[in-house]
Amino acid sequence: MTAHHHASHAHAPAHAEPNPDLSPTEYWEQRYSGSERVWSGKVNATMASVVAELSPGTAIDLGCGEGGDVLWLAEQGWTALGLDISATAVGRARDEAAARGLDGASFEAVDLDAWEPEPASVDLVTASFFQSNVALDRITILRRAAAAIRSGGHLVIVSHAAPPSWATDHPARMVGAEEDVAQLALPDDAWEVRIAEDRPRAATAPDGSAGEHLDAVLVLLNCSTSK
Repeated sequence: MTAHHHASHAHAPAHAEPNPDLSPTEYWEQRYSGSERVWSGKVNATMASVVAELSPGTAIDLGCGEGGDVLWLAEQGWTALGLDISATAVGRARDEAAARGLDGASFEAVDLDAWEPEPASVDLVTASFFQSNVALDRITILRRAAAAIRSGGHLVIVSHAAPPSWATDHPARMVGAEEDVAQLALPDDAWEVRIAEDRPRAATAPDGSAGEHLDAVLVLLNCSTSK
């Protein structure tokens, strides 16, 4: 799955509505097989600015696409695993990791709707633009991911809070940071909200004029007692 300008995650840019007869796997394979490369390969800058303040450890990136965020994490000293439904995207991510000699970056093709992570097994879970044009039980997946985070670890979610300023449609899948907090409904005694903000980000519209994106940035700390 994927979305955005770099190499990640599950919300695709505006284009023709997906064929309702396609499964999520078929949809994303079609998206990736249609071109040599879909995204730029660059890390999500908003995610990077947050994670740069954390000490490296083990990480999982949900809907990693062609691996931009995972590759950056590995370059910062993290041991990072990227998960995506598209085998084509995962193959490209693995090739790029090998080309850069990044042993700390690994990737798996997996249906996240059926994914069951090991509890308390990682220090960080990231999800950049983890929003989908096709069926995706996003909140359930994020709750499962939260269960994989050790005490003292973080859940970092960057989402589209609104369409680009030049867009004429307003998809229902857009979600603000406070709405994400409410929908996740993680226990208050185990999770501390460190950041929950909708942040504007300068962008260039297709016609070359100045525009703006609105990113929902959510950072949660697992403050539960270690067992």
